[in-house]
Amino acid sequence: MTDKSESLESERKSEKVIDLDHVLVNELGQFGRFQFKYICLIALPIMSSAFFSDYVFIAAAVPHRCRIFECGEINKSAVFRPEWITNAVPVKSGDSALSSCQRYASAGTGPNGSLLHCPIDLFNHSNTQKCDAFVYEKDTSVVYDFDLGCKEWLRTLAGTISSLGTLLVLPFIGYISDHYGRRMALLVSIFNTAVVGVFKAFSVNYTMFLTLQLLETTLGGGLFSAAYIFAAELVGPKFRVFASATCSSTFATGQVVLGAVAWLVQPWRTLVLSLYIPVFLLLSYFWIFSESIRWLLSKKRYAEARIALENVARVNRTEISEKSINALMNPPTKPERDENHSLTKSILQSPVLLRRVCTTPVWWITTTFVYYGLSINSTSLSKTVYLNYILTVAIEIPGFYTAVLTLDRFGRKVTLCTGFLFSSACNLAFVFIPAELTAFRMVVYLAGKFGISLVFTSLYLFTSELYPTEFRHSLLGFSSMIGRIGSVCAPLTPLLTNLWLGLPNTIFAILGLISGVLVLTQPETLGTKLPDTLEEAEDIGKIKA
Repeated sequence: MTDKSESLESERKSEKVIDLDHVLVNELGQFGRFQFKYICLIALPIMSSAFFSDYVFIAAAVPHRCRIFECGEINKSAVFRPEWITNAVPVKSGDSALSSCQRYASAGTGPNGSLLHCPIDLFNHSNTQKCDAFVYEKDTSVVYDFDLGCKEWLRTLAGTISSLGTLLVLPFIGYISDHYGRRMALLVSIFNTAVVGVFKAFSVNYTMFLTLQLLETTLGGGLFSAAYIFAAELVGPKFRVFASATCSSTFATGQVVLGAVAWLVQPWRTLVLSLYIPVFLLLSYFWIFSESIRWLLSKKRYAEARIALENVARVNRTEISEKSINALMNPPTKPERDENHSLTKSILQSPVLLRRVCTTPVWWITTTFVYYGLSINSTSLSKTVYLNYILTVAIEIPGFYTAVLTLDRFGRKVTLCTGFLFSSACNLAFVFIPAELTAFRMVVYLAGKFGISLVFTSLYLFTSELYPTEFRHSLLGFSSMIGRIGSVCAPLTPLLTNLWLGLPNTIFAILGLISGVLVLTQPETLGTKLPDTLEEAEDIGKIKA
């Protein structure tokens, strides 16, 4: 009797486990009409998630100078550069630009001038003083509305606050996604993005604006991940890298749309309304989207999962067997995890795993810091602010798809290392190119963005392949979370140009070099089995006798 039961158990183990991936590959189709339809639909939420970078334009720096009360300037909308202005405001050395934060002290002699005539003898050119109030060249930014002249750190705080929200949103959107479903997570993110975005346009002071910046990403910042998960869970294994690159490219397209709309609609309040009011239309997905099949199966909602599977088969013009449906509805029980086998203990006891845990977050910090830093700083490359931004984000698309072509041909290490080092070299070269060579500078700058975009698509895959199944989600999430430090700090990099114009790109280059070298310390994962246990993860790259 014992021999018979052991034989049956052996047969059961040797039989191929039928899971959703197996059904997609062998019956439903890995990328059919159903998957194509959904990827087209999720493109709109993903593009909308790019609007969180609107701070690049709505909190853009605006040329400003001191307001000269002696010459009759009583408000911040006075003519920015009247004929007499150099009598009252110094000109920056080596440039024709007016000083932003300094003016000549009043001589205290004679009657005041007027807006049309303000003589030089009203001012003491041997003595300068800080501005008491400001005049702005444009009124298209929050800098004008909330009078942020010479408060660069406060202006750039808008981007940092927004990026901080993308960190805070992780537990919020994760809880909703796990407990109430992927569709609900997507709809909640859409609603919060639209509502808070519209409210932001009616900010009455900068404190309110910053608060709404934080709330917008804290409550709606899961929009990309909520939409992305539909693509990741719908397609078969063969098309996951392609689907990932497509989602990333769609996000880049959303950034192009952001730049184009900002170019056409420059007043910041109108721009915000133009971006976020259409997002309300995406709430129609409540009636269009069905719940994720993987989530339904994980929650044992088998009746709904069966209907969804049959719908996929109908749209893809394929069939799903009753055997496969029964296998999905009756999954094999998984052995309980040993509670004593904790993550922290495993990391400390495994030098290999410890090195990886210390290495992968550095890659993520570098990638997000350089990626967002190059986008943000692109607006200061030349006077064609909007075109610079559009080109800088559009170059990401070929970078993402290049990763698809190289990852399986040349390997993960080669792709990542090349991307980091190429981006690093371009950033370093950019620092030493004369400002007069505008076109050449732009080409090198875009090449640097191309390199880091190549890394962005590859990073998820390589990081996940280095960790065992039992800890993969936790350690991938840890690396991604620590990586948010880069996106939080990136909006502050324009402040560094006050010390030296080339400082931001020099830092990008140094971090890219460090990360590129660190990639070489890890084993190649191309062609290896995805590790299930800690022992298998430690054996990656080892030559077997």
